[in-house]
Amino acid sequence: MPFHKTVKSDAYFSRYQVKYRRRREGKTDYYARKRLVAQAKNKYNAPKYRLVVRFSNRYVTCQIVHAKIQGDFVLTHASSRELPRYGIKHGLANWTAAYATGLLVARRALKILGLDEKYEGETEPNGELVLTEPLGDDEPRPFKCFLDVGLKRTSTGSRVFGAMKGASDGGLYIPHSDKRFPGFDPESKELDADTLRNYIYGGHVAEFMEELEEEDDERFKKQFSSYLADDIGSEDIEEVYEKAYEAIREDPEFKPTEKSKDWAAESKKYKSVKLTYEQRKANIQAKIEAYNNAKASE
Repeated sequence: MPFHKTVKSDAYFSRYQVKYRRRREGKTDYYARKRLVAQAKNKYNAPKYRLVVRFSNRYVTCQIVHAKIQGDFVLTHASSRELPRYGIKHGLANWTAAYATGLLVARRALKILGLDEKYEGETEPNGELVLTEPLGDDEPRPFKCFLDVGLKRTSTGSRVFGAMKGASDGGLYIPHSDKRFPGFDPESKELDADTLRNYIYGGHVAEFMEELEEEDDERFKKQFSSYLADDIGSEDIEEVYEKAYEAIREDPEFKPTEKSKDWAAESKKYKSVKLTYEQRKANIQAKIEAYNNAKASE
């Protein structure tokens, strides 16, 4: 038989469904996931860890995850919801909050593994590109993981790389370069360390506060009302983050928030009670009588 080309028309593609459900839903990039999960066969069942960074409208979440046949297993996690405990109460989804969350998950993971005293990372980050190096032949190697960005765009200056920088400065070994950090010049191929340090300590937020206060005082008071309520000005932001980073290193352990125990009683307030047959019958009779009375009065 002669070759017959299959024409894939619009009708075909309107019905075509890819194999994996999460790919159809636009939730997982399986091309990237395969490369982040697949481990070399000579590693003898050694887990391949990845730093998972995800953003919502209000918070940053970082997890140290490895994959098994059954699914993903989380070693530890950290969220910017926890940052108010360390003194960071505002801007919990910005670049600096992502850095702090990455630092928190790194210190927490190393404490679980017993490596927190051996690999302290960068205690005073200055914006330079520093990768965690092994201590020696007789010492354990640094904890290695790879950045998992999910579906987020990896443009230069993205908050994803803020979380990665925080985890790297926290003592994890994450292979990366400086090309996507804020302050990198694509023409000269060099990183401006001062610009990156400015982002680490919230300098870009402080600069925006100063500019907005000069240009539009009313908008400034509205946009930074929560900062002003806590008496935090543009000159105080760097100190807030410095103290927070120190506090994270002193006590990175997870502490669950106190939750009320009476949630069941609260939810039952709005639950409709199931009526018996006699009660339903009485309700119907009452409606009939009310209708007849209204009609008689007319």
